[in-house]
Amino acid sequence: MGFLAERDRLRFSYRDYCERTDDRRRELIDGLEYDMSPAPSRIHQKLSGELFVRIYNALKDGQCEVYAAPFDVRFSEDSAASDEEIFTVVQPDIVVICDASKLDERGCMGAPNLVIEILSPFTAAKDMKIKRDLYEKYGVSEYWLAHPTDKTFMIYRLKQDKQYAKAEIYAGRDMIESTTVPGLKIALTDLFGRPTEPAPSKH
Repeated sequence: MGFLAERDRLRFSYRDYCERTDDRRRELIDGLEYDMSPAPSRIHQKLSGELFVRIYNALKDGQCEVYAAPFDVRFSEDSAASDEEIFTVVQPDIVVICDASKLDERGCMGAPNLVIEILSPFTAAKDMKIKRDLYEKYGVSEYWLAHPTDKTFMIYRLKQDKQYAKAEIYAGRDMIESTTVPGLKIALTDLFGRPTEPAPSKH
């Protein structure tokens, strides 16, 4: 697991995280530090911008708010936990939060309604397994995984038993619609352009 930032497996708290003085971006998951990837690729940044603009425009007249990384999301079993008692803080690419009581000057405390991660070779294993399990554990209603090179989305939706259903796969001319954020619909062709049509066969 090369993305682990610390090799000694010490357990760090949110207070430790805030007291870091270097410029490295990192996340904490159950007290373990994970390095963020190097500067995201151009295609990653382009997709992030396209998603943010479309989500912002869809939500601007409602109560939900959208934020893009770097933006801290803290998780704890106790919503009143002190900084020393919080051991998980992540920086998703995009989050949507519809409960204003979860927002403060430092970010979000508790589960966003929607989390979007844009996959890269550096973060794919963490995003697809570790973060998926984390978001399920803390009750993130929807988790979208965007694959910019394959031009696909995987969407996990929380069921009544508080576990994620099998991933839904979207590609081509599909439309993504949120089941928890009112009014949020995105056509994949608006993000990736129209898929290339196969050349007609010659007979």
